[in-house]
Amino acid sequence: MSVLFPAVAARSDRPALRCGADSLTYGELARAAGALAARLDGVERVAVWATPTARTAVAVVAALLAGVPAVPLNPRTGERELAHILGDSAPGAVLAGAEDTLPEGLAKLPRIDVEPDATGPAPGAGTGGGTREKDIDPESPALIVYTSGTTGPPKGVLLSRRAVAASLDALAEAWAWTSDDVLVHALPLFHVHGLVLGILGPLRRGGEVRHLGAFSVEGVARELGAGGGTVLFGVPTMYHRLADALSHDEGLVRALAGARLLVSGSAALPVRDHERIAAATGRTVVERYGMSETLMNTSVRPGGEPRPGTVGTPLPGVDLRLVDEDGSVLGAYDGETVGEVQVRGPNLFSGYLNRPEATAEAFDGDWFRTGDMAVREADGTVRLVGRRATDLIKSGGYKIGAGEIENALLDHPGVREAAVTGEPDPDLGERIVAWVVPADASAPPAGTELADHVAGLLAPHKRPRAVRYLDALPRNDMGKVLKKALPAAGRT
Repeated sequence: MSVLFPAVAARSDRPALRCGADSLTYGELARAAGALAARLDGVERVAVWATPTARTAVAVVAALLAGVPAVPLNPRTGERELAHILGDSAPGAVLAGAEDTLPEGLAKLPRIDVEPDATGPAPGAGTGGGTREKDIDPESPALIVYTSGTTGPPKGVLLSRRAVAASLDALAEAWAWTSDDVLVHALPLFHVHGLVLGILGPLRRGGEVRHLGAFSVEGVARELGAGGGTVLFGVPTMYHRLADALSHDEGLVRALAGARLLVSGSAALPVRDHERIAAATGRTVVERYGMSETLMNTSVRPGGEPRPGTVGTPLPGVDLRLVDEDGSVLGAYDGETVGEVQVRGPNLFSGYLNRPEATAEAFDGDWFRTGDMAVREADGTVRLVGRRATDLIKSGGYKIGAGEIENALLDHPGVREAAVTGEPDPDLGERIVAWVVPADASAPPAGTELADHVAGLLAPHKRPRAVRYLDALPRNDMGKVLKKALPAAGRT
């Protein structure tokens, strides 16, 4: 691996990035990032105020050109969490737009304003007193991405240049992703999905990325339609809204039908939304599976048979296995035997910043313990069934994944959203509890009806023993349900 972005180094006139009023060619991006990189000489690492703008892309590319690890900051992060991240990562400066208002917690850091129209030295010619990109150690950290902190303070995930390049190149092979592709998305830029895949991915390929700034059905239809977009990245909440709009928006139907690739990630896309999009457009949504520590692990291959509910097979270079609670490797490909997903390969992170004990605990030899539970189908396809900590339910002697029950519930026309958890039961050990947002709040489906629906689709022992109704499920910025934030009781 010599350089991460050959098209930036070549300073071509091809379109690279468009976000709102800002539109940059590769040559313009090279000049802006080169100018900023020259100002980072001597800085050990930098924080990036990661707004959904071209400035964030310029800032991260500049840091990568300079060999300076970047710490993307969620602009919505609370005061306490921000203080933890800054104290843990100790950035030497913060990169932000001149018009950005930064919180008090960042006031002590030197601020460097990002200027998308700046001009600077050619990438690879040395930055300031400094480094040629091709001379930077591939194992050196490119990004420090902080986890969501669901089990304690967020941990800084050290992602090397090697890991970023390996994961993006594996996706390019699996998706036939080339410089001809124009990627459309509206994902946050402080996260692996939006930043690494959604910005660095197309820039590494030499293609174009169009960020909507904020998600809208109209924006997707415009950029995929007359705008000439070929690929769409989104999360299930976005695809659900698109599916809702298809029945009355012919322009959106044509736009999605004309796309080469529709990709969903960060959480499982309900089977019903898969089916609605495929029926209206003839396009199937491809799901992939990854996390901050591993980048991308698996993907459904475009052009194959639709496999709603699955995340495909391992990407090139990625090894994957399922492991039982006693540490034994599970060899069953029966679609029923549940085990924890463990992976290894060049896509893995280098460790947690300042957390050697946590790093050691995360590995079984050279295999990373993901904490995700899955089954494998006969052809090797992986189907996720939940998280070990919150989604593996042991009921009546069975190991049950919450995810498959959630998909079954979402197949019921009276259910708009669903989450499944386990709670102690004196007879079963744990009983299955369904948290349901009904499609019609004034006439929710009866709990017995939903239980029978699940039992008919899956098996009797997988039916919910309690159904609790909510107005909405708690979710994070990426659309993932926060099960620990579910109330102690809902409307039963």
